[in-house]
Amino acid sequence: MTEYLLRFIAGGLIVSVFAICGDMLRPKSFAGLLGAAPSVALATLGIAVVQHGPQYAAAESWTMIYGATALACYSLAVCHLLMRFGLAALPATIAAFAVWLVVAFGLLAGFGGAA
Repeated sequence: MTEYLLRFIAGGLIVSVFAICGDMLRPKSFAGLLGAAPSVALATLGIAVVQHGPQYAAAESWTMIYGATALACYSLAVCHLLMRFGLAALPATIAAFAVWLVVAFGLLAGFGGAA
């Protein structure tokens, strides 16, 4: 229960700091970039360092990088399916999910990352 409370407080504080930074930047679309994944990732890594040590946090960070790479590939695949092939949104996102799975688990199998 304490872990959840700590995670809630740390995540809230870091998200708030990133939201303030995003609000000060122009264009406003940066606010969405700064307010979501980076702040949650930093809070999670901070808690991982405190609870499990830096080796575990390093492994966690590599899996975050793999996930971000897979998400970028997924996004590119969805864009191509929507723009070039004219698929509707639901079939395009479902089909591109296979790209995310292959890239994420391929990177994890190829480079590792588990502590």
